[in-house]
Formats: sequence, C-alpha cells, structure tokens
Amino acid sequence: MIPVAAAVLVNRYPWENPNMKLASNMWVAVVDGARGLILKNEGTAMAPQLTVLRSYAIDNPMSHEQGRDRPGRFNDASGAHRSSVEIPDPHQKVEDRFVTGIIAELAEDAADGAFDKIVIVAPPVALGVMRKEIGGKLAGLIVKEIAADYVKMPVPEIAKAVQKALEG
Repeated sequence: MIPVAAAVLVNRYPWENPNMKLASNMWVAVVDGARGLILKNEGTAMAPQLTVLRSYAIDNPMSHEQGRDRPGRFNDASGAHRSSVEIPDPHQKVEDRFVTGIIAELAEDAADGAFDKIVIVAPPVALGVMRKEIGGKLAGLIVKEIAADYVKMPVPEIAKAVQKALEG
C-alpha cells in the first residue's frame, strides 16, 4: 500500500492559526474608509460576545463636492501634443487619513499593552492602506486580517462572521 501524503496548509502569515477561535479579551478592529469599530470579546471562545470599545465616523463628501475638477494638462516638449495629469482623489485621501489614524491609535494601544491579540477586518483597499502603516508591536499582535466590509453589520453578526473566518 502506498502512503497518502498529508495535506499541507500554508498560511499567508506565519502567525495565522487555521483553528483559531475568537478568544476572550481579543480585540477586533472593523474599519472601512468612513466608519470604524474597535471591539473586544467579553465572552468566551465558545460563546463570543463583542462589546464596542470605540466607534469612529467621518463625514467625507464625494470628490466632486470637494472641488475636484478636470485633470490638469501640459504641453509635451516635442510640439503641439498635450497630455493630461491625474490629480489626486480628495475623497480617497480623506479615507486613507482616517484609516491611518485608527491604526496609529491601535499602535499606541498595543504599545501600552491594552491587548494581546487583534483581528483586523477591512475592505481590500482600506486593508492595503493599513498594511503600509502597521509596524512595531502591533504587527506582532495581529492574528488574522480579513478582507471584508463588516462595519455596517450588527455587532452580533460581526462576531459570527469573524469567528467563521478564524475557524476556516
């Protein structure tokens, strides 16, 4: 009989555990570009109960309401050809500053020892911005990054969704 090789599960991050639970006192940061929740599991791993520690929100008008106009133009050196220059999206800049502000607060909390483990939940764009800012002690405390937008969900549904993502 030929032995069957065991399946090897490769995690994206070495600190991710595929059988992890939402442990007691674990923090969960649920963020998008305009809203954010910092939650703490006051329950157990078998019966998580997330409570809101902090809530964030910003009023970020659409780009056209923030003065965005047509892209700038310039003449090429070779003659009559004109090219446009992409201008930054003011709406996205505000969202990026909002997300980096939350990460800065979480980094301070991590440095103060406020939590031992944290799960980060954000849509892919916001998660990308967060990854650029995460460093130091905070990076070592992240047990899972979930690329999803849970911020509009009720807190009990967030707990169920995070628990499912951690288990699976």
